[in-house]
Amino acid sequence: MRYTERTPRVVAARRLTRRTGRERAGRFLAEGAQAVREALRWAADGGGRVHELFVTDPAAERNPELVASAHAAGATVSPLTERAADGLSETVTPQGLVAVCDLVEVPLSTALDGRPRLVAVLAGIADPGNAGTVLRVADAAGADAVVLAGDTVDPHNGKCVRASTGSLFHLPVARSRDLDAVLSACRAAGLRLVAADGRGEADLHDPGVAATLRHPTAWVFGSEAHGVPAEVIASVDATVRVPLYGAAESLNLGTAAAVCLYATAREQRATRP
Repeated sequence: MRYTERTPRVVAARRLTRRTGRERAGRFLAEGAQAVREALRWAADGGGRVHELFVTDPAAERNPELVASAHAAGATVSPLTERAADGLSETVTPQGLVAVCDLVEVPLSTALDGRPRLVAVLAGIADPGNAGTVLRVADAAGADAVVLAGDTVDPHNGKCVRASTGSLFHLPVARSRDLDAVLSACRAAGLRLVAADGRGEADLHDPGVAATLRHPTAWVFGSEAHGVPAEVIASVDATVRVPLYGAAESLNLGTAAAVCLYATAREQRATRP
């Protein structure tokens, strides 16, 4: 028996494509083989639970190890029709694999526990693709946590989950609408606040900036449209710009975040005992 788009559990899962549905249920959807693979590893490591894996017959044939891992994790494996899979998917070409997972976010105090050295703070970023890309970059650069602050997109948004390519499951992710509280918590955790700003007072390649980045650092990134909020710029320890040597007007958010986070990782690793 294969579930259809009218089956109650499929209807319930479809509600998780909306933020209100995710918040009510405390669950979200991870779509595609890579996301499902990382979700199952996260569950195996005690991060949370994968409750159900919806899978079409062709997807099950392509990914037998994921179906076996879902069974081993105690998840319900639910065969469904291609049409039902399309209803759960937010992509043009669905892969036929969708996992129902616990929300990944943790309290801010948990994310900043344990003397973090590198944290990415996303302030007012509304585009889920950009947020997911920064999550992926932060993971790759070895960041200790990502914090979504202020009026920022839900990290469990389907586009954000896909853009993170599984990194959402790799590092602590916290969310708070109180931007001031996030900045205060970062300071209390011993982090210097550095804002990435195209009009920053210092160049990323200045020797003085390199010395600053050797200390525990929280980079604050704003939206591509509006940048870091003015009130944040006024309160951080430093504002830093990425130099543009060519004719490009600016860098996109993901590229700028990669340059900044990797510069910090390089400095911190070079001075680590």
